[in-house]
Amino acid sequence: MLKVGLTGGIGAGKSEVSRLFVSYGAVLIDADKIAREVVEPGTPGLAAIVEEFGADVLTPEGALDRPRLGSLVFADADRLAALNAIVHPLVGARSAELEQLAGPGDVVIHDVPLLTENGLAPLYDLVVVVDAAPETQLDRLVRLRGMDETEARNRMAAQAGREQRRAVADLVIDNDGPLEALEPQVRKVWEQLRERAAESR
Repeated sequence: MLKVGLTGGIGAGKSEVSRLFVSYGAVLIDADKIAREVVEPGTPGLAAIVEEFGADVLTPEGALDRPRLGSLVFADADRLAALNAIVHPLVGARSAELEQLAGPGDVVIHDVPLLTENGLAPLYDLVVVVDAAPETQLDRLVRLRGMDETEARNRMAAQAGREQRRAVADLVIDNDGPLEALEPQVRKVWEQLRERAAESR
């Protein structure tokens, strides 16, 4: 099994790269998806968040109000750290469970947005970074996701900088260009990952 950490800044196109890897045969463990699962209604994770942030972060139906929580934490480093201290251990435990289900020759892609920020690179055999210029990220967030520019800048500022991410990368996928330029790069990286996985069997 080859354990690959995949990361990139918000708006860099990491989700599209994940989708392509899965289409080639990768096993995907999506930290964001797991992060949503571990705070669903009735979970210890949600109870811990309510204890830390108050019932105002719940919707009337009792689910986590993500936009409300986001507005609290992305402008306040201490509040963000408090949230991460609750969610990250739960995500790590669930990710480890899912990894155990993969086969010996599989390429397991761990899609981890905050890999750099949390010093997680040593957990993986290789780290792949999806890279885009900050102006490209901002344009995608505002134009494609409809995000307010101030919120987009706050979310970008809460993450590691471009150079910090590239510093932990074993392989970099440049996603500054159009979508059609991305696929050949991802396929080339996939071939390298398959070779490494075969060697590690």
